[in-house]
Amino acid sequence: MNQPLAYIHPQAKIARNVVIEPFSTINKNVTIDEGTWIGPNVTIMEGARIGKNCKIFPGAVISAIPQDLKFAGEETETRIGDNTTIRECATINRGTIDRYKTEVGEGCLIMAYVHIGHDCIVGNHCILGNTTQLAGHVLVDDYVIFGGACAVQQFTRVGSHAYIGGGSLVRKDVPPYTKAAREPLSYSGINSIGLRRRGFPSEKINEIQDIYRHIFLKGLNNSKALDKVELELAPSKERDVIVNFIRNSDRGVMKGYSH
Repeated sequence: MNQPLAYIHPQAKIARNVVIEPFSTINKNVTIDEGTWIGPNVTIMEGARIGKNCKIFPGAVISAIPQDLKFAGEETETRIGDNTTIRECATINRGTIDRYKTEVGEGCLIMAYVHIGHDCIVGNHCILGNTTQLAGHVLVDDYVIFGGACAVQQFTRVGSHAYIGGGSLVRKDVPPYTKAAREPLSYSGINSIGLRRRGFPSEKINEIQDIYRHIFLKGLNNSKALDKVELELAPSKERDVIVNFIRNSDRGVMKGYSH
């Protein structure tokens, strides 16, 4: 812990076995839990709450003030869950008066040059590919994967177990269990590979596929498609998650499949 070439504010709360490499800066009102490694030239600013066994690589800036002209200096936080890796030059801004926090969950991989804007909530076990950019107030549920160079508009939501193809512009909500690609962003099937890797049985994957066949492939508007799903398909946890996600979407969901 004794790092003569790092600056650690005396009011920062650092667990004993945290490693902080030279030329990093740890400001006041920062908490770093045990087992975490802070690489060289990392900047941890006020309001950071970093969990156990995290790895933060050179050039990353955690908990800088929001890039929001409405920000008035309110006391807000950036929370990083246990076992999360943040690669080179990623930036994660702290929250505003909207949520008072920006949060990244447990077991995530935030690759190089990713930006996570103020008031974003990223779930557990997510992967954000290199240079992916999340504007403010974005919600990302658990087990979401972004390919490299994605850009996500503010106030957008991405459902659990979704996969976003590299280079995508995400302007609409992406429902859970789906793959999204093309321009404008469109349904590209369900994320069957990811679901199998996470232990979903074949019959459950087939059920999810059938639900989205009703929603995206039959030419119905969303309200009629959801009514049809509830009328014709047996109730299940996955069916209700999908229906509730689409019904509660303020921004509207991505387009269905089209040639």
